[in-house]
Amino acid sequence: MDYQKIIDKYYPEDNELKRLLIRHSHDVAHRALLIADRNPQIALDRAFVEEAAMLHDIGIFTTDAPGIHCNGKDPYIRHGINGAELLRADGLPRHAKVCERHTGTGITRKAIEERALPLPPQDFTPETPEEILVCYADKFFSKSHPDRERTVEQTARSLEKFGTESVARFMEWARMFGEYGC
Repeated sequence: MDYQKIIDKYYPEDNELKRLLIRHSHDVAHRALLIADRNPQIALDRAFVEEAAMLHDIGIFTTDAPGIHCNGKDPYIRHGINGAELLRADGLPRHAKVCERHTGTGITRKAIEERALPLPPQDFTPETPEEILVCYADKFFSKSHPDRERTVEQTARSLEKFGTESVARFMEWARMFGEYGC
C-alpha cells in the first residue's frame, strides 16, 4: 500500500497543512517503529504500523483548526472519524480503525455521552497492539508545536486535562512498551 498516494489524494497541494501533516506523521511513524523494533515479543505488523502512523491524521483537513492550517467545518475532535470514513471509502478498514481510535488515549462511549461530544455514541478506544502503538506514539507530538518531542512524563502531564483514566491508560502503555518503570 502506497500511503503517499493516499496523502496526495486528499492533500494535492504542497502547502503548510500538507507539510505539517507529513512531518507529524513521519515523527509518529519513526517513534512507533523504534518502539516496535525494541519489542519483538509483541509481534507487531511493522509495515502496517508505518502505514497507519502515516495515515492516522488524514482527516484533519475536514476540521476547523486554523492554528494548524485546517480550514474545514467540523470540530477538530472529529478528525479521527472523518479520516476513518475516507480510508474505509479507499478500501482500508484496518487503517480506518487506527484513525478513529487514536484521539487522546481513545474516547469511550461514556465520555462521548457525558461530555456531549460531537461523535457517534460508541467506543473509539484502541484495541489491537498496532492501534495502541500508533495512538501511544502520537501522544509525544503536537501539530501546534512540531519541533518538540515530549518525554513520557511531559506527555502524561499533557493528558491530565482528559482525566486520570487517560493518564493511567497512557502510563500502562508506556510500561507495556518498556519506556517507563522498567
